[in-house]
Amino acid sequence: MFIFAVKLIVFYFHHNYSILNAGIMSKEILALKPENVWKYFYEITQVPRPSKKEDKISAWLENFAKEHALECLKDSTGNILIRKQAAPGYESKPWIALQSHMDMVCEKHSHVVKDFYNDPIDVIIDGDWVKADGTTLGADDGIGMAVQLALLSDKSIQHGPIECLFTVDEETGLTGAFGLEAGFLKSNTLLNLDSEDDGEFFIGCAGGKDTIGRLNLEMNPVPNGQKFYKISVSGLKGGHSGDDIEKGLGNANKVLCRLLWEMQDIAELRIVHIDGGNLRNAIPREAFAEVCVPVGKSTVLLNHVKEYDSIIKKEFFVTDTNVKVSIEESTSAISVFAMPLQKDLLNLIYSLPHGVMAWAQDIKGFVETSTNLASIKIVGDKVVITTSQRSSVETAKTNICNHVASVFQLADADYEHTDGYPGWTPNPKSEILQIAKQCWQKLYGEEPVVRAIHAGLECGLFSEKYPEMDMISFGPTLRGVHSPDERLLISTVQKFWDFTLAVLKRV
Repeated sequence: MFIFAVKLIVFYFHHNYSILNAGIMSKEILALKPENVWKYFYEITQVPRPSKKEDKISAWLENFAKEHALECLKDSTGNILIRKQAAPGYESKPWIALQSHMDMVCEKHSHVVKDFYNDPIDVIIDGDWVKADGTTLGADDGIGMAVQLALLSDKSIQHGPIECLFTVDEETGLTGAFGLEAGFLKSNTLLNLDSEDDGEFFIGCAGGKDTIGRLNLEMNPVPNGQKFYKISVSGLKGGHSGDDIEKGLGNANKVLCRLLWEMQDIAELRIVHIDGGNLRNAIPREAFAEVCVPVGKSTVLLNHVKEYDSIIKKEFFVTDTNVKVSIEESTSAISVFAMPLQKDLLNLIYSLPHGVMAWAQDIKGFVETSTNLASIKIVGDKVVITTSQRSSVETAKTNICNHVASVFQLADADYEHTDGYPGWTPNPKSEILQIAKQCWQKLYGEEPVVRAIHAGLECGLFSEKYPEMDMISFGPTLRGVHSPDERLLISTVQKFWDFTLAVLKRV
């Protein structure tokens, strides 16, 4: 009874402290400038919106449109379009579209308890950054949504007729952009609010495709006299598989496989279970393997893991200072991977390429082609390996997909390519680009950086549906997107807002 009472008191204190802390943090967020943008950003973080599960945020957007007496359309894919008529005196201006995606990447540290389908994001302020407590923040692309909502709700802003497009499932399949119908938009100009670098305008992006391999999960009884362990790779930064791929960040799947590959001979290691990475468009931060070795080989394994941890720390002493390879005793199991499967899998993971494959020949420092070894999962009776390829050159994209497929073939794995998505060809003579450059120079007295991005943007698909659409992408500074380190630079949000208003007035 005493223990129960203590647990009840602890739960009560923790629950009420969390509510109190959330209240304090919301007041801090709402005090930031511009107030209306931060108000809507905070409200968005309180509405669950995982990719492919956007029903709650979709209903929230429809209710927002109703409260503000705005025209609201929803297409068969689930995209939401909210229209606002021109301010007095601006009726002769052309329609212009602003676009963001309503879903967010849902990643968390392994020790964090969070139900992304039902729980709000715990938002905190850390100096000049807004971030989340142990999870992704969803500023990608919640801050773009917030700017759209602030524009739609404010009757004092000078602009022509605008339409705000909120697309679904950008992060896991570009489903909303694929499903966008020709004629849904009135505009011939589009501002994509899904970029992550203050003072940089994007006028092109890479195309992409996933290559997924599957091995049959064949299990054998555990040999006699085994001791069981769990090996963990943790502390890596991870990040966006397009925008961060050139930074030399560690891939947890690669780090784990290298150790297992060595230990299967040195310590007679057998795999019981393996799980690494999560999302196709995120560089894996963590990977785990449950293994067993003969009792007489335990010391060999423990010593080697300790040495390997030191080696990995030295190899990533600049890019991933918190990387850790650890081992702990685990519960016993009744089966292990069949040896042919284990060898095929480890050879496969070791051989699969990861990282930058080619640099652009005409743009200095720009990644042309890359591939991401995203995840290793046990799904039913299969070991599923998901990889993601990107390139700004269509033939090079096909080549790297075939390269990855050839490695799967060597391991006798079944594989498939997804449909993929097209790149967005840069147009340096774009009219909206010229307007944007003039507005930035006038506001901030400096030349903006104009470039293409290696990450995928929905603009590539928009250009297929609307060939005459003139587009540009921009946003405030975000870092660590697609990882629990995601953060939004507060001081760039006011600039993002002011610049958007200037462009709308100038168009």
